[in-house]
Amino acid sequence: MKKQCAVVLAVLAGMLLASHVLAADPVKIGMITTLSTKAGYLGEDIRDGFQLAIDQEGGTLGGVPVDLLVEDDGAKPEKGKQIAERFEVKDGVKIMTGIVFSNVAMAVIPKVVRDGVVYLSANAGPSKLAGDMCNPNYFSVSYQNDNLDEVVGQYVTEAGFTNVYLLAPNYPAGKDHLAGFKRYYKGNIAGEVYTKLDQSDYAAEIAGLRAAKPDAVFFFLPGGMGINFLKQYAQAGLQQEIPLFGPAFSFDERILGAVGEAALGVKNGSQWSHDLDNPANKQFVEAFKKAYGRTPTLYASQGYDTARLIASALKKTGGIADLDAFRAALKKADFESVRGNFSFGTNQHPVQDFYIREVIKTENGYTNKTIKKVFSNHVDAYADQCSM
Repeated sequence: MKKQCAVVLAVLAGMLLASHVLAADPVKIGMITTLSTKAGYLGEDIRDGFQLAIDQEGGTLGGVPVDLLVEDDGAKPEKGKQIAERFEVKDGVKIMTGIVFSNVAMAVIPKVVRDGVVYLSANAGPSKLAGDMCNPNYFSVSYQNDNLDEVVGQYVTEAGFTNVYLLAPNYPAGKDHLAGFKRYYKGNIAGEVYTKLDQSDYAAEIAGLRAAKPDAVFFFLPGGMGINFLKQYAQAGLQQEIPLFGPAFSFDERILGAVGEAALGVKNGSQWSHDLDNPANKQFVEAFKKAYGRTPTLYASQGYDTARLIASALKKTGGIADLDAFRAALKKADFESVRGNFSFGTNQHPVQDFYIREVIKTENGYTNKTIKKVFSNHVDAYADQCSM
């Protein structure tokens, strides 16, 4: 009898030890993002914003040690799928984030959330994932793709433009973005053109829009595509002739550094700007500049907010052993977002404010100045299609 009791006690002791070791293990977070190609800086800023939040907590989020695994998808859907498979099978990752492009997101996210991984988007927000393909394991911490265009469509209408030319790359996000603009723009469409993804020469498109004689141009061309278009638009002599509008993606401080004068005066829509006047944002912008020596972009702010949201949930749950509890804590969004108002709608996408910014020149170079709040507590157009 004594021998049996000793065995039981030894087993219990072993279980307690194993439990302690498990509790002490860091939570692995898999970041699949774009660090190469012309769009590589987008993923770099998401990663750096996320890492800043970890560093500010001494290697933890919400007091729980975390291990951030980062890999480059090269903006290729197939490579993104391979990385996700490796994160799941080899590394046992239960939290993923970081994808920049919607075509990569659609290749990766539906499968990993079906497998039980919690995915938090720090950028891409394809409409399908906000609507009929919503999932309890999927959270968007950035936006739904249309949102930044909806605010511009509303502003352009209010400003009195009535004949607008539209331009975007031919992939899911390109179509989402133009659909968002058209949802709130009430005037005539002078032309609607879809270009090749990663196209660099826009001479034909610029000739086409000049011939259409619009009173404004709205475009969505992220990363290097936007840099090339803005420069060629100015070189064609159209900068002072036909006003340009777009979502924030082509007007962050890193693009403005490359574009310079060609972007001056362009108005763009965003849910965040470095000059938003709230304590969390002031702290973030100052800390990011100190850590990396540059002004944070929209992507950096979204990476930072994603990490801070995870921190708020881990603080309540102590880890991810109970994924249901972790998801419930995420949904409360109990953190101070750098963009101010932030809550989740029924489809686990943000309900937030949207602004129009203008590119200006200062003694330190080109930057954005917030000029108007257009939407307050705005809900995306696909929430009603989500059955959650």
